[in-house]
Amino acid sequence: MNSFLKDIFSVGVSKVLIIVFGLTTSIIVARVLGPERNGIIAALLVYPSLFMSIGSLGIRQSTTYFLGKGIFTENEVKKAITQIWFITTVFSVIVCFILIRYFSKSGENLWLVLLALMPIPFKLFNTYNSGIFLGKNEISSFNKINWIPTALILLVTAVLVLWLSFGISGYLIAMIAGPAFISLVLLFKNKFIKAFGFDFNWVIIKRMLSLGVVYAIALLVINLNYRIDVILLDRLSSAFETGIYSKGVSVTEYLWQIPMLLSTIVFARSAVSKNDMAFSIKVAQLLRLSVLIIGIGALLLFLLSKQIIVLMYGEAFVNSVLVLNVLLPGVVLLTIFKVINMDLSGKGKPWVSLKAMLPALAINVVLNFIFIPQQGASGAALASTISYTIAAILFIHFYSKEVSIPVKEILGYKKSDFKPIIQILKKVKK
Repeated sequence: MNSFLKDIFSVGVSKVLIIVFGLTTSIIVARVLGPERNGIIAALLVYPSLFMSIGSLGIRQSTTYFLGKGIFTENEVKKAITQIWFITTVFSVIVCFILIRYFSKSGENLWLVLLALMPIPFKLFNTYNSGIFLGKNEISSFNKINWIPTALILLVTAVLVLWLSFGISGYLIAMIAGPAFISLVLLFKNKFIKAFGFDFNWVIIKRMLSLGVVYAIALLVINLNYRIDVILLDRLSSAFETGIYSKGVSVTEYLWQIPMLLSTIVFARSAVSKNDMAFSIKVAQLLRLSVLIIGIGALLLFLLSKQIIVLMYGEAFVNSVLVLNVLLPGVVLLTIFKVINMDLSGKGKPWVSLKAMLPALAINVVLNFIFIPQQGASGAALASTISYTIAAILFIHFYSKEVSIPVKEILGYKKSDFKPIIQILKKVKK
């Protein structure tokens, strides 16, 4: 557990930096641009965000799995992912362009559409290559790929949006700068540039894609369940309501950094684990602790929601308070899914998540069509909370069957659960 705690601390520092930089950027954009232009940004970025799931083809996860299990060498994997990257980039950019330009109300401005598409190649490249660091359990290098872009996005946003008043264009340019910088560093410093070539090893590519596509479909359905509200708000409501919803959701996403912190480590360790049962018991312990921590965080957010939203984004976003409060119960329950899903993904079973997420997504879509015309942003939040609750209940059932541990044992608290926290507190006292 000690090395586990060391990894948690390392990723935790990275997540804190991501939250601080991301939150500051979000505050600048909200206060300078207001609800309506924030709604346009949310609508422009929702399709590229979704296609990071399907376009990535689960290559990061399959890279981690094949390297972690020692099935292929690092050089073989590097060469395969650079070749896959070129094809998926072209596919993702073309499909996203069609979706934004012809299916979104925010796609009328061609310049903004092109800016929204430009981060895709860099983000895909970084995502693919980060799987190498996870597969080698180099958590520190993996962390840098995640927090450095957010720092650069904040810096460029401050210059272009706050100082030079470039508006929506300024923020979208900032969204390009962060991922582009990390891509250049990976390309030369980690010698990924040597992996480019035309000597295709179809055996490796086929095996990576075979497993990766399953990861990608699972990730797409999961992310679609998170983003479908923005897509349907864009279609069924106004840019103002989309902007109000996007800022309410953004606060809960920072709360989710805690289970995401654990899920990264769980995935990397599960991929290299030699004793699957023992590891799943450890994951269940982490799950119980994370639900407790997220529950306390959610309660504090609920009690202080108005002060937090107004302090961060200003009075113009006061309607986001209701969105945040309605979302919080679902966010706490979906923590269950976020933590233990990575255990099954690390074991090469990403398809199990679809058994829970597909029905939850269908319910989310139906409820959004019912609630959004009547209640706008708060109706979308209610649909999400009901959907997240169903997903959490279904997934804990299927996970229990896969790992052969009863639900009661997975969720039941034990005195030993709190030993890691007591260890940390004792070290702090010393």
